[in-house]
Amino acid sequence: MDLDAPASAINTLAGQGGPDEALPPQFAKLVSGLRVDVSVKSRKKLADSGQKDLVGMSMKVTGPDGVLVEYRVVGDFMYYRSDMKAIGEAMGVPMPSADELPPGQKEFKKVLEGAWVKVDTKELERRGKAAGGTSKGTAGDIDAKTQKKVLDAVRTVVGREITFRTKGGSGGVEHVVATGNVRDLLTGVFDKLRPLQGDLPPGAELPTAKDLKDAPDKKATVDFTLKNGDLRQIRVDLAVLGDGPKKVELPLVLKFSGAGDVSAPSGATEIPAGKVPGSSPLGGAFMGGGL
Repeated sequence: MDLDAPASAINTLAGQGGPDEALPPQFAKLVSGLRVDVSVKSRKKLADSGQKDLVGMSMKVTGPDGVLVEYRVVGDFMYYRSDMKAIGEAMGVPMPSADELPPGQKEFKKVLEGAWVKVDTKELERRGKAAGGTSKGTAGDIDAKTQKKVLDAVRTVVGREITFRTKGGSGGVEHVVATGNVRDLLTGVFDKLRPLQGDLPPGAELPTAKDLKDAPDKKATVDFTLKNGDLRQIRVDLAVLGDGPKKVELPLVLKFSGAGDVSAPSGATEIPAGKVPGSSPLGGAFMGGGL
């Protein structure tokens, strides 16, 4: 997933919100060159896979000058590496050097150096349960019955609010173009989901009808690219949701292809699970919270 837009377009759109919304030049450059790759490997076809079928997964965030953050989950371990210096420069928050780490946090020297580290996920889970967690999954889990209700509700609204047309191509390529009013679509979806509120995870608050009045009353178009019947790309121009007078495109592109590397990296330094959650100022970054 990435934005198919230069830094100048991002700056223009941000500037339309007023001088207070202007972005630092280095941040706009980072966003324009940002790419997120998610890979999953399973023993079965992904459509038929459950959590126990997954062999490994990874997420990699790449910026204009290289990898910013990458983590992989393979077997009983989660592996992590990051370019803390580049992240700090882009965010305007300088990261400490390895020499500046407080006593008891030397395990994180490898993190600051950009090397691979790993943590035992089973031990993390065990500690979470001991601290008062639950063994019945995370707070974000939704049971299969509720998932079906949600999908049926969304499908009903999409069938009513979205129009579809096809555009032919060459070499087995076909485009399916979906168009609909953003506010009408969101209002319809959440109206259908409100009766299911009690079945959703705690904290999953749905927007009210009053909240949705602020949603863009505009039509948006999503272009689905298929090749020989397989979905290869989804593209949507996010700029149409803005209110600025200037015509600037900000396409968000999601591409599908073969998975990247989901193997366990060699030479990773293990960090004790007890050092990761809460007990370290870098714990949030290690667990992905810094993103």
